Amino acid sequence: MVRFENVGLRYGTGPEVLKDLTFSIEPHSFQFLTGPSGAGKTSLLRLLFLSLRPTRGLITLFQHDATRLRRSEIAALRRRIGIVFQDFRLLDHLTTYENVALPLRVAERDEASYRSEVVELLQWVGLGERLHALPPVLSGGEKQRAAIARALISRPELLLADEPTGNVDPALARRLLRLLVELKKSGTSVLIATHDVALMDQYDAPRLVLDEGRLYSGQ
Repeated sequence: MVRFENVGLRYGTGPEVLKDLTFSIEPHSFQFLTGPSGAGKTSLLRLLFLSLRPTRGLITLFQHDATRLRRSEIAALRRRIGIVFQDFRLLDHLTTYENVALPLRVAERDEASYRSEVVELLQWVGLGERLHALPPVLSGGEKQRAAIARALISRPELLLADEPTGNVDPALARRLLRLLVELKKSGTSVLIATHDVALMDQYDAPRLVLDEGRLYSGQ
């Protein structure tokens, strides 16, 4: 599904923030991405989401050379990827329901075909009573859950999550992680960037460890 070969990234003329990354993400896989702050985890997720191009090396995504894609091709591939940003990126003028349904609206699906899906997912993440609330009145944890629901609603082939449990209590964090683990059974590959060692220890899943821009396999 994803293959990085000797990928490097620098911003402008500065030093490389990612160096010689070589790894793959297989279908139906679940793994963690971890490492200290500033190691480059968010930059790596941005490369995977095609919002950055590498300075060097080869990225193959869904059998496409991601370094040579046209803008229209990038948009098409992004629709196959779900992403949970650390800063949520909810639209303040849309309700919780509308934010979560947005990917389906963009795909021009009729609302009658997806309304029950959106409501059911919001209930599962504990937002069943907040369907009509706007983001400014939601707590940080509620915004996080809405962002996760929005990333999941279109059943992506690849899910990228940047600290998806960072603003919720431990019990809800475990519940959300169980949902993400279950996704791989339906064919979604999941990569979760997190600092939470205790949470990772609850799952027998591979870990990619970024340290000073280099990638290592961890336990």
